[in-house]
Amino acid sequence: MEGSKRIMVIPARKRVGNTIKEQEKPKVRVAAYCRVSTDSEEQAASYEAQVEHYTQLIQKNSEWELAGIYADDGISGTNTKKREGFNRMIQECMKGNIDRIITKSISRFARNTLDCLKFIRELKDKNIAVFFEKENINTMDAKGEVLLTIMASLAQQESQSLSQNVKLGLQYRYQNGEVQVNHNRFLGYTKDEEKRLVIVPEEAEIVKRIYREYLEGASLIQIARGLEADSILTAAKKAKWRPETLKKILQNEKYIGDALLQKTYTVDFLTKKRVKNHGIVPQYYVENNHQAIIPRDLYLQVQEEMVRRASLRSSKNGKKRVYSSRFALSGMVFCRECGEIYRRVHWNNHGCKSIVWRCTSRLEGKGSTCLAPTIYEPDLQKAVMKAINQILGNKSDVIGKLKENIAAVLLAEQDNVVEGIDSRLKELQRKLLELATSHQDYDGVAEEMNRLREFKQNAFLEYAEQEGQRKRMKEMEKFLERQSAELAEYEEQLVRRLIEKVTVSDKRIIVEFQSGIQTEICL
Repeated sequence: MEGSKRIMVIPARKRVGNTIKEQEKPKVRVAAYCRVSTDSEEQAASYEAQVEHYTQLIQKNSEWELAGIYADDGISGTNTKKREGFNRMIQECMKGNIDRIITKSISRFARNTLDCLKFIRELKDKNIAVFFEKENINTMDAKGEVLLTIMASLAQQESQSLSQNVKLGLQYRYQNGEVQVNHNRFLGYTKDEEKRLVIVPEEAEIVKRIYREYLEGASLIQIARGLEADSILTAAKKAKWRPETLKKILQNEKYIGDALLQKTYTVDFLTKKRVKNHGIVPQYYVENNHQAIIPRDLYLQVQEEMVRRASLRSSKNGKKRVYSSRFALSGMVFCRECGEIYRRVHWNNHGCKSIVWRCTSRLEGKGSTCLAPTIYEPDLQKAVMKAINQILGNKSDVIGKLKENIAAVLLAEQDNVVEGIDSRLKELQRKLLELATSHQDYDGVAEEMNRLREFKQNAFLEYAEQEGQRKRMKEMEKFLERQSAELAEYEEQLVRRLIEKVTVSDKRIIVEFQSGIQTEICL
């Protein structure tokens, strides 16, 4: 007969943190975590006070051993990614070097509920307690996690409320036209003692060069290579210029003295993720906020040129074409018969290599009916230079016609239109603020403001187009007055500056100058 079942209880050994050797009665290794939210002088004092407080608190307890004071200052508590002190403390806990953590409050430890609970559960798995002084919570108690979940949620709400208050403060400053710009990596500007944007002359010359070269036909890559060749550094003091950086400079309204506020916005107060603002939250456009580096009309010409290059398409099938700045005639030679663009081609005809220009429809379209002629590059270049020399030979009549055309471009009305729009916008801005303050519906006012801003932008674009036309005619006039003799050789830069379009037919080409003048040359 089997003996009766006996149960023997083996008592648990007292365990504190990662220490299980009861007989040694080791001291509890206690670490403290401190954090302040900003890097201001007042908060720095608070930070130092916390470090001193916890050092003394741990050292006074004879059963405790100081395992370190871990601290972060000037860093947000909404996530733990950038909190180096916090992360080092957690790593030491995982290595078994800390038994207990003391911190001031849940909001000092973490304002994100998920982060807070995640780390506390990881620590509990290691039998490491976290004690929150303000709330008097020990995470190893039975009631600890329930209370902790409630308190962490409240801390998260507090962080969300604080984030909302910051947003409202920014909105108020935006509405009052207060511009905040990070000038540390802003080429052309710095800030004076009163935190106003002021021009850095040597950097402003670099900005002007970028705008000038772009309008002269250079690509973003060509401009970048030129700046690198001249050992010119970026705003971040780097030797390499990226096309994306140059594009941002060419599109930045701050170079004309204006400022568009709230280009991006925060979508999540916890992750602090910011995205481009495509009308989701209000934007504020402040005109004449600071001294301009680039004239407004020149800036608008650049925007037009950027749109033109981006929208280059084959006229027949609408196929996208890449802008080429290497050859001046690229993108400006067209077929009169089918309307397609001419392309520069390396031709190998029965072993004879040459460079020709040929209609795209004949190059790409099988069974094309277009009979446009193929032109050898030297012949095309000679024809273009012949057209320029033809204008030079008749320059007295041409200059007279240009002067008449320049006088016909009227620009005075635009100023009156913009002035009227500005007056109405100021009136609507006051009304919008009144309605928003009294929590009334302001959609109608906002829509009218958007319409007026769009109308004003169109007026500026029309002005820029007129001014561009006038400048092109003046450029042609100056060229004719300066040039005393015919030109013997083809010049890429001159063609880029003077010619707008070349149309090829069977026996002749029509050369259209940027000033609006046309002339025909027989092939």
